[in-house]
Amino acid sequence: MAEHPLLTPLQSPVELKAEIEASRSGMPFLVYRDGSGQQQIVSLSVNDRVTVGRAASDVLLDWDTEVSRLHAELERIGDQWTVSDEGLSRNGTYVNGERIVGKRRLRNGDVVRFGHTVATFRQPLTDRGAETKVASEALRHASLSGAQRRVLIALCRPFKDASGYVTPATNQQIAAELFLSVDAVKTHLRALFGKFGIEDLPQNQKRVRLAELALRNGTITPRDL
Repeated sequence: MAEHPLLTPLQSPVELKAEIEASRSGMPFLVYRDGSGQQQIVSLSVNDRVTVGRAASDVLLDWDTEVSRLHAELERIGDQWTVSDEGLSRNGTYVNGERIVGKRRLRNGDVVRFGHTVATFRQPLTDRGAETKVASEALRHASLSGAQRRVLIALCRPFKDASGYVTPATNQQIAAELFLSVDAVKTHLRALFGKFGIEDLPQNQKRVRLAELALRNGTITPRDL
């Protein structure tokens, strides 16, 4: 199965902020990495029909030799989006690892693969109820204590209204904000790493990854910050 473009490689703080800002607009969009590994965000708010391919397409994937010249189409039907291949491509189009036949309705968070290029479909406005459900499930699994939640909010606070490059708060900054010792902050963060399933990541990736997951799945919202 293709890897999720937002999970591999890890989003940088700048990339994460760009996706959060795109979500705040409420408009649907695709997010993927181009041939040089740079994150790209393509809004789907302008046209009701969007072509994907290696030549003269709205979503131009000209670096991917596994993508056909005209590979697939995305179409808005009412307030929903669909993806279709209809035999356009040689190598097929996949949604969540399954090759599609005909039209497939897209839901917020669906992972679509065109050739080697993997894109995530985001529709934050119309799928808000589904997003709330996902966030609630994450909270049930995480079972955050009040102290852990306060540490998590402090960790993510630099992402509020930030511009340019931004990183999560340091242990010292969190400790100063919450009147805790640095050792206490480290203890809470270790517990959070475990609850979010990222304890095995390299140490220099854990903090960004934790902030990314908390903001993306709704555990921490912009209002919390």
